[in-house]
Amino acid sequence: MEILHPDPAAAAAPARKNPAKKIALVVILLLGLLMAWYVATDRLAPYSSRGAVAAYIAQIAPRVSGQVTEVLVQDNAIVNSGEPLFRLDSRPFEIAVRQAEANLAQATQSIDASSASLVASQAQVAQARANLDNIRAAAERTLALVERGISSGAQRDAAEADLRTAEAQFSTAEANLRSAEAQLGEPGQDNPQIQAAQFALEQAQYDLLSTTVVAPGLGVVTNVQLTSGQYLAAGNPGLTFLDAQGAWVVADFRENQLANVKPGDRVGLLFDAVPGTIFHGRLDSISWGIDPGRASVGGLPQNQPETRWFEPARRMPVRIELEGGMDAWPVNVRAGGKVSAVIYTQDDDGPIAWIANAMHHVQSTFSYLY
Repeated sequence: MEILHPDPAAAAAPARKNPAKKIALVVILLLGLLMAWYVATDRLAPYSSRGAVAAYIAQIAPRVSGQVTEVLVQDNAIVNSGEPLFRLDSRPFEIAVRQAEANLAQATQSIDASSASLVASQAQVAQARANLDNIRAAAERTLALVERGISSGAQRDAAEADLRTAEAQFSTAEANLRSAEAQLGEPGQDNPQIQAAQFALEQAQYDLLSTTVVAPGLGVVTNVQLTSGQYLAAGNPGLTFLDAQGAWVVADFRENQLANVKPGDRVGLLFDAVPGTIFHGRLDSISWGIDPGRASVGGLPQNQPETRWFEPARRMPVRIELEGGMDAWPVNVRAGGKVSAVIYTQDDDGPIAWIANAMHHVQSTFSYLY
């Protein structure tokens, strides 16, 4: 029987290494690098794709109630400050102005009549004073004659009666004068009745002017759903106005991304409406709070149900102003448009910022596709 012996050359050959170990090490190394990159960028160049264009938005409503007679703008039209937007039926307000004018004229006539009455009362007081002086002098002479025994007691009584009558007439005339003065009030345009009528006329004129609703500034009107014949109550919006003089970006960042962020930091902005271009801005401010959905006015705090193993991080909005002001805003950007933002906490200095900036430019190129 033949005995088999192992080949010495085969026994001396080294054992093959397992390639799975190398792959595992490479994967672990890559994961570690990705984790380190993730942590570093979150602290030094935080990124958010949850940004939006914000603007000053006003709901345009009439001051007065009325029926729409004319709509002067089209939806999504650009308007200038003071440009008429729509008109309400002005006839009731024109009538109110004429009524107020008539009330002012009536008040003026009433004051003129009261002034004449005041003059008459002043004349009556002067006449009563002169009559009182004459009767008082006559009574003094009569009393002197009575004391000398020349005149009788009856003449003395008659003189005293005449004096009392004259004094009463003088008191009555003075009371009538005070009443006329109180009724008239201040003379001329300072008179309360004339001022009240004048204010009522100015209010009626202002209401008439308010039947034409104008643009508060340069901007765009949108959501125009008005038509002739529609009734609008005072304070109810008829359309929406977007102010062209103010726009900014609001982006949501996780709380743990904002550790090194401060107002004034440089920001890279990518608008979906303008793919392939990176715009630059400055961080204006960080919001001081959000609504977590726990507060209930007049009730008990709400306990939010837990549906995940890991609670998602809260996101805080930050306000970003575009460098160059309103003149630097791209034409195609609209309010509410999507924006991606990278905040450079070291103002573009350092390898982290350079790599983040390069990746943001790559993303801007891919934004043509989605």
